[in-house]
Amino acid sequence: MDRRVTVGDIAKELECEVVAGKSCLDNEVSFGYSSDLLSDVMAGAGPGDVWVTVQVHQNIIAVASLTGISAIIVAGGAAPADETVLRANEEGIPLLTTAKPSFEVAGRLYSMGIRGRVKT
Repeated sequence: MDRRVTVGDIAKELECEVVAGKSCLDNEVSFGYSSDLLSDVMAGAGPGDVWVTVQVHQNIIAVASLTGISAIIVAGGAAPADETVLRANEEGIPLLTTAKPSFEVAGRLYSMGIRGRVKT
């Protein structure tokens, strides 16, 4: 990535609604990760990642907290459960939503200079 990208930059560029974690929009994003399988995210995502998913239950917040993810983008117009929003605020994890499909979100993140984490 050529420049520092924050969660706030992503929210603005992708026209996302910030539904939780508004005080953490300065979190820096290092890489991107896209998956709807929680065990895959736990194994492959890392600190500073922005995670794109369509999952809306509160377990996504636990996974984000465990891995150190900078933010979660819920794509495809899915609405996070109230418990998920509450938990995201408690954990200080920005939770963004968009009607854009996951494929488009990933493409837009890529155009911002965010690349996928290479597993070693």
